[in-house]
Amino acid sequence: MSPTTTKLAEKLITACLANPQKPLMIATAESCTAGLISAAITDVAGSSAVFDRGFVTYSNQAKMDMLDVPETLLAKHGAVSEAVACAMARGTLQNSLAEIAVSVTGIAGPGGGSPQNPVGLVHFGLASSGHEVLHKKMQFGDLGRAAVREKTVETALQMMIDALENEIMI
Repeated sequence: MSPTTTKLAEKLITACLANPQKPLMIATAESCTAGLISAAITDVAGSSAVFDRGFVTYSNQAKMDMLDVPETLLAKHGAVSEAVACAMARGTLQNSLAEIAVSVTGIAGPGGGSPQNPVGLVHFGLASSGHEVLHKKMQFGDLGRAAVREKTVETALQMMIDALENEIMI
């Protein structure tokens, strides 16, 4: 992990531990990062106090089986879409003990892009109980697979930090 990623993961854990009632639990649903967000969080000592679980849902079938993403949603919008990212985040909350969940689905490259969904496009979902799912769309560009995935991890961590620090999702 990069030093930036490590600092973000540490900041996220600190924010979860700072909840006055009890530490907030987090969970992840990852497609294009295949577990890198979970790895960044769990690389930090003490993460077990706030990290519930991570779902690696690389295939459409995994998204349906593990996160209850409707097949019709995948067929209508495609796996790399706002609708699917939001459904993944909701499904993560429903299938975990977390109070906050982040999801990512995108095209890291080098292939797989299209004019509608170019390499470097990533959709993020952020969910917590009783709140609307937040969506973010990022076009990182064709930076290379590793760079797109690293930027995706950083963005997902920062989204959770921002939501907790601004009390958007709690």
